[in-house]
Amino acid sequence: MLDLYEGRWEGEALGEGEYVISADEKTSIQARHRRHASQPAGERRPMRVEHEYERKGALAYLAAWDVHRAKLFGRCEPKNGIEPFGRLVDEVMRGEPYASAERVFWIVDNGSSHRGEACVKRLEGEWPNLRLIHLPVHASWLNQIEIYFSVVQRKVLTPNGFADLEVLFERLIAFQKRYEQAAEPFAWKFTRHDLDGLLSRLAEHELLASSSVAAA
Repeated sequence: MLDLYEGRWEGEALGEGEYVISADEKTSIQARHRRHASQPAGERRPMRVEHEYERKGALAYLAAWDVHRAKLFGRCEPKNGIEPFGRLVDEVMRGEPYASAERVFWIVDNGSSHRGEACVKRLEGEWPNLRLIHLPVHASWLNQIEIYFSVVQRKVLTPNGFADLEVLFERLIAFQKRYEQAAEPFAWKFTRHDLDGLLSRLAEHELLASSSVAAA
């Protein structure tokens, strides 16, 4: 995965017809209709957010990010799952340049909607030029789409105040379109070299800890 971010795969540079997609879903986003509208911050006064609200339902926001082209795809679904994630994949893979690409690498975590060998067989069977790359368990922080989701959380969902799910849907999609207009590839700096160094330090730490226990 780290090699793909640097534009390489199995020691070779990616070609013009090869693309890298980072994808995931942001689940159970609630629409909270607050009793009173939030008030923006003023001089010597922080933002005021009404603590009483009525739940108006929840939805899932699924998104895919072209790592090197800064192209963004996203859709809202009533909930996450295999079929909703499949619709996101279809949306990307049916369009160009991905439909006719030599290879399209999809980087995903181990969420239930795209977990395991069964998902690999399903998606790669449906799309012969798709290659599914699973992150290690507990390594979702290495998925670049999480950077975009953190922006969405700060810019769209905080504070959470939406009259209903339709308003929430419109806000998410509108922000997605606006974000993409000025988007550039993320300046990713954690490389394979950094990973090797981290693993070496962890191994040394475990060795020292074991030696201390043995000495005691």
